Amino acid sequence: MSFRGAFTALVTPFKNGAVDEDAYRAFIEWQIEQGIDGVVPCGTTGEAATLSHTEQGQVIKICVDQVKGRVPVIAGAGSNNTREAIELVQLAKDARADAALIITPYYNKPTPDGLVAHFKALAAEASMPFILYNVPGRTGQNVMPKTIARIAKAVPEVIGCKEATGDIKQGTELIEIMGRDFTVLSGDDFTVLPLLAAGGHGTISVTSNVMPAKMSGMIAAFNKRDTARAQALNLEMMPVNRAMFIETNPIPVKTALSLMGKMGPEFRLPLVPMESAHLEQLKTILKASALI
Repeated sequence: MSFRGAFTALVTPFKNGAVDEDAYRAFIEWQIEQGIDGVVPCGTTGEAATLSHTEQGQVIKICVDQVKGRVPVIAGAGSNNTREAIELVQLAKDARADAALIITPYYNKPTPDGLVAHFKALAAEASMPFILYNVPGRTGQNVMPKTIARIAKAVPEVIGCKEATGDIKQGTELIEIMGRDFTVLSGDDFTVLPLLAAGGHGTISVTSNVMPAKMSGMIAAFNKRDTARAQALNLEMMPVNRAMFIETNPIPVKTALSLMGKMGPEFRLPLVPMESAHLEQLKTILKASALI
C-alpha cells in the first residue's frame, strides 16, 4: 500500500448528537469522485477526541466500507494513554484500515525512551503500519527527527510521519535522516508544496475537505514536474488555507462544508459554532473561491 499524495483528514458529521452515517458516506464518496488519494477518519479534524471508542470503531468501519479499497484509509488511533492507544489501534486493525495515524502522547510529555516504549507497546499488541503524528501545537512536545529515527528503527511498523510543525527546516532534516522510503506527509496546508520540493510525499490535509480536486491536483502536477501548475494551484488554495484556521480546527472547515451543503453544522462540546464576524469572513472567502 502506497501512502502518497493528498489524504483528507475527514470531518465527522453529526446529527442530533450521533454520527450522521448517511452524510459521512456521501461525503467520502464525493472525496473519491473528486480524485483524492486517500482518507483519514478519526483525526483531529474528525473530532476524534469527543468520540467514544464504540463510535470511533463505527466511524472507521463506515469509512473502510464506503471506500471499498479504492484509496488507502489511515485511521486516527492515538492517545496519551498507551493502554487506550492499543485499544484504538486494535479498532483500526479490526476495521481493516490500511494504517493507523498515531499522535505522540500529549500532556504527559514522555522522554525519547518513553516514546520508543509507547510505539513498541502498540506494535506488540496490534501490529499494523503506523504513521507517527508530530503536532507540537496540540501535544506540547516537538518530536525531533533523530528521535523519530530512533522510534522507526526500534519499531519497523512506523513507516512514516505526519509532519505538522510548520517548520520546513525540520521537515527537510527528517527527510534527510530517514531517506526517501520513509513516508513524510505535511500536516500543515501551507507547507505542502515546499515539503514536496524538499522530498516529501504528500499531505494529510484540512483544506482538501473542501477542495479535494485542487489539493490532489497540485500534488499530481508537482509529481509530473509541472511546477507552474502546482504553484498556481497552491496560490489558489492559500486564501482557503488561511480561512480554515481563523478559529480552532475543525470549526471553520465543518462550517464551510455545511455552507456547501455537504453536512450539518453540528459540533460536540467543547467546540461551538463559529463567531458571527468570522462566519462572514469565511463566507466571503468561500464565495471568492467559488465554493458556495
